[in-house]
Amino acid sequence: MTGTQETLGAVQQRLAQLAGTRSLLGTQGVAYLLVALSVAAYVVDLLVGGDRNREGRDTSRQTGVSARLILLVLAGAVVLSATAAMVGPAGPQEFGVISSESDSPGLRVIEQGTTESTRYVLGNGGFVPMVTYVEPVTEGVTFEPRETVVPARSTVNATLSITAPEDTGYYRYFVVEHRYLHLLPQSTIRSLYRIHPWAPIVTIDALLAGSFYVLGAALVDTGRVRSRSRDAPSSLDRLRSRFR
Repeated sequence: MTGTQETLGAVQQRLAQLAGTRSLLGTQGVAYLLVALSVAAYVVDLLVGGDRNREGRDTSRQTGVSARLILLVLAGAVVLSATAAMVGPAGPQEFGVISSESDSPGLRVIEQGTTESTRYVLGNGGFVPMVTYVEPVTEGVTFEPRETVVPARSTVNATLSITAPEDTGYYRYFVVEHRYLHLLPQSTIRSLYRIHPWAPIVTIDALLAGSFYVLGAALVDTGRVRSRSRDAPSSLDRLRSRFR
């Protein structure tokens, strides 16, 4: 049992690294993997059974699972993965700073009324470039550059600057990070982002889902995937006959 859990954990870690998102880890990741495996099984069954003799099919043509429904499920899985890649690594980032009478090395303690800067690393562990926006949420924070393209499996350095208040004490500063797959022109993503931070995500998801569905409909028969009779050969039998 322990060995199986370790193997599953290693597979999840590898897939999370390839996708550039932590959403594939833990129990949620197991659910995603089970959905993906189920969908893949449907596709394999469709492709292997594509050469079935049409004259030998069951006369009940309205039974079975719609191939269009399967394509919609696949498109939904693609959208789910893309959304996780964009939303998972993004979100608010917090920085706790002490405004003090004297400065100390690092960003945690800053002399009151002065500004200190530090390096902020934008990473992308996936195979698709990311357009990243980082916006200050609280006063006293600046970030440069606010818009950055992070290449696939690369990092880009930015600069975070915080100005400590005149009054001493502990203060919390926030920036919010938004990430988008670079599947649209950067100018288009920028225009959509100015409308609303979720507008690029919705547009990119719609593009992926529509493209996947149209391509799948062109390659796969979009009739119904009919249930086989007891005398009909199984997918395994057809595979064996191919290699005899």
